[in-house]
Amino acid sequence: MLGAALLGACGSAEKPLAAGPARPFPQHVAYPGQQTRPAVEQARLDADALSYYREWKRRYLKPAGQDDKGRPLYRIIHSLKKPDETVSEGMGYGMVIVAYMAGADPEARALFDGLFRYVLAHPSDVDGRLMGWIQPPDGNGNNSAFDGDADIAYSLLLADRQWGSSGGIDYAAAARERLRAIAKSTVGPTSKLPMLGDWVPPAGAAEDDYRYTEFTPRLSDFMPAHFRAFGAFTGDALWGEVEAATRRAVSGIEERHSPNTGLMPDFARPQQETGFPLEPVEPYFLEGPHDGDYEYNAGRYPWRVSTAVLLYGDAFWRERMDKLSHWAEHASGGDPSRLNAGYHLDGSPIAGQDYFTIFFAAPLATAAMTQPDQQAWLDALYEAIHDRHEDYYEDSVTLLNLLLLSNNYWAP
Repeated sequence: MLGAALLGACGSAEKPLAAGPARPFPQHVAYPGQQTRPAVEQARLDADALSYYREWKRRYLKPAGQDDKGRPLYRIIHSLKKPDETVSEGMGYGMVIVAYMAGADPEARALFDGLFRYVLAHPSDVDGRLMGWIQPPDGNGNNSAFDGDADIAYSLLLADRQWGSSGGIDYAAAARERLRAIAKSTVGPTSKLPMLGDWVPPAGAAEDDYRYTEFTPRLSDFMPAHFRAFGAFTGDALWGEVEAATRRAVSGIEERHSPNTGLMPDFARPQQETGFPLEPVEPYFLEGPHDGDYEYNAGRYPWRVSTAVLLYGDAFWRERMDKLSHWAEHASGGDPSRLNAGYHLDGSPIAGQDYFTIFFAAPLATAAMTQPDQQAWLDALYEAIHDRHEDYYEDSVTLLNLLLLSNNYWAP
C-alpha cells in the first residue's frame, strides 16, 4: 500500500529522527524580487512571526488520535466555530507553516509527520493518492481540492530539504507520488490549468450542463512559485506549461475585465463553450453570490503570485502586482482599515462587506514588497496585521504572509 511505503516498512519502530533541521527559523532570505520591506528591525519581524505562530498553533493545530501503529496524528481545525472539521487546504497550510518553523519549534518534525499521516489516512474517493477535501465528509462526495494537495506537495519538498528523506517518512518519494497524482487528476489535459479537484471531468459532465471543466479554475490556485518548485524537483515540463496557462488566463481576464485594477475573480469560465479566453463566472457558480468577484477565494491571489516575484524575480507577475497593489493603496486612501472585504473587478466595493479583515490585507502587504514606491503602504499594512487574530482561514493566510514579510520563506 502506498501509505505504508511512504511511512517506511519498519512496522511501528520508525527510524530515528535527524539531529536537527537544515534550515531552522529564522532564515533571513535575500529575495531576488524584493523591492522594499517593513520598516522595522529584523529582530522584531522574527519575533512577530514566531509569536503569531505560537498563537496559531495553540488555536488550530490539534491532536487527532493515533494511526494503526500507535503513531500520533495531528490536524488543523477548519474553524473555531467548527472545531470537528478539517479541510485539505488547512492541512496544506499547516504542513508548510510547521516545516518553515522548524528550529524555533522543537516539535516541528513530529508535528509535520503527524499531519502527513492524517492526510494519508483521509484519501479522496476519486484518486486515493490525493486527500479528501473535508473531514468528516460532508455528504457531497469525498473528493480532492487542488490547492490543498498542491500545498501538501510543496510542504513535502520543504520537509525533504529540512530533514532529509531517510527517516520514518520518505518525504521526497511522497512528494513525487502526490505530484504525479495532481498532474494526472487535477491538471487540465488540454487547458493545462489547475482544475477545481479530481472530481472535475475535463470535458464536463452532461448532468451539470458542462458547468465544471478543465477551463473553470479557481484563480487562487494559480501558484507560480509552487509550479517552479515542482518543475525543478520533477524535471517535468508540465509545470512550466501550467504556469504558462495561468499567465494566459490572467492576461485575458485583466485585459477584458479588470484593466484598471488587476483584480481576479474567485472563479473563471470560458467565454465560449471550450477554451480561452476566460471570464468571471456567474453568481452561485460554486460557492455563493460573489463567485465572479474578488472575494474570499481570490483574496489569496496577490500572495500566491507575489511569492513568485519575491523568490524568483518574475517580471510578468511583478507587472500584475504593480497594477493591483497601487490600485489597493489608492482605493483605501492608504489606510488599511478602509479596505473592503471584497470588490467587483472594476474596483467598486461589494455592498454590505465594508469591514476590515486581515485576510485581504496580508496578501496585499506581500504584494507591496514587490513595489519600490509603497513603503508607507507596506508599513501601514504590516501594523494592521502582525498581531491581529480572527479565525483559522484568515490567521493561516496571514501567518504565511508574515513568513514572507520577515524574509523567512525560502524556496525548496
